[in-house]
Amino acid sequence: MVSTPNFVMLLWYTATKHKGSYGNMVHSITQASTLDSLRELWGDVHICSNFALSVVFGYCIWALLLMKCLPGKLVKGPITPKGNTPVYKDNGFSHYVVTMTTLFILTVILKKYNLSPSVVYDNFGDILGTLNVLSAIFCIFLYIKGLYSPSSTDCGSSGNIIFDYYWGTELYPRVLGFDIKVFTNCRFGMTIWAVLVYIYALKSYELHGFVDSMIVSAILQLAYITKFFWWEAGYLSTIDIMVDRAGYYICWGCLVYVPSLYASVSLYLVNNPVYLGRFWSTFILTCGLLSISVNYFADWQKQRVRSADGDCLIWGKKPNIIRAKYTLEDGQEKESILLTSGWWGLSRHFHYIPEILLALFWTLPAGFENFMPFSYVIFLTILLTHRSFRDDDKCSSKYGPFWMDYCERVPHRIVPYLF
Repeated sequence: MVSTPNFVMLLWYTATKHKGSYGNMVHSITQASTLDSLRELWGDVHICSNFALSVVFGYCIWALLLMKCLPGKLVKGPITPKGNTPVYKDNGFSHYVVTMTTLFILTVILKKYNLSPSVVYDNFGDILGTLNVLSAIFCIFLYIKGLYSPSSTDCGSSGNIIFDYYWGTELYPRVLGFDIKVFTNCRFGMTIWAVLVYIYALKSYELHGFVDSMIVSAILQLAYITKFFWWEAGYLSTIDIMVDRAGYYICWGCLVYVPSLYASVSLYLVNNPVYLGRFWSTFILTCGLLSISVNYFADWQKQRVRSADGDCLIWGKKPNIIRAKYTLEDGQEKESILLTSGWWGLSRHFHYIPEILLALFWTLPAGFENFMPFSYVIFLTILLTHRSFRDDDKCSSKYGPFWMDYCERVPHRIVPYLF
């Protein structure tokens, strides 16, 4: 919690002040003491400036209004160990389309007055510093709320204040009817990622004209984010939502870490245009789109089998499944379907492979001159590898012998025949 706010500020500082060179950034901050350099870096940004506050709160109001007003069917998340079943309004895709369409229209209108949304790029240091401060305060609010006014019985304290602040005290907090994790993870983190990719591409065009590397990377990122919102109901059944409580780890991560790190390839390309040419642009774009397709259909197979209760075809055959029974804390017995064929017969977390490959493909347009553009794909590889262990531990505890049977049928964790 001490290092991550400094990391995101240094990431922005590297991209905008040192042309994406970590080496130049490290050389710069070690000219004096590192502590003094960090103090100077934070002092150079205008935290809670009028512009930064207007952008942050303006977008939050917009997102909350769309959450409430846009239509969507009600979907249920997985039942919790304490027997609670969260219910969501599935309007994420319409929120995403309305937001991005409005941003495009706003760009057209502003351009008529010689203005541009790229002013966000020009002042992103102020916005990032403001997000750091406001998110930390928001996490304090969530900590207190989980202790004294929880939204469900899935809450509690570990007895350690620091860990509770980091991990959270509540699994599914809601405030005035708004689901906090849907807001932070989807309506803010993922949407702002898309908004920033658009703004960085616009800034690049204003500075350099058409740059194919920026366009290829932006298309792949926006295609992935579009897929995410199309599948948002499925995301609400992932470990991020089911296991991770609403604390610094998830909420600060989605409010600050996602906008800064996840869009960092596009941020880098603003000051470092790379010209790929038609062949490499087409090749990278094709490989990236294929990765998105594999990732989507892997997730679709699992959802299809569960919604059809196993009565469907996967790759032209009846799916191989395990009907895994588990028990809630109150003694109720439940059942889940574990799919052991199709993509899910290759490895237990096969869908991580196309996700990592996709991140690599939208990074490759940045070239190899600097290490910085590869920060996200390296982080993602570590994150998903770690998550595979967490997920296996959770499932082993939940399903017991059924999970042991599943691991025997699907012995590989992520990479078939290797890992």
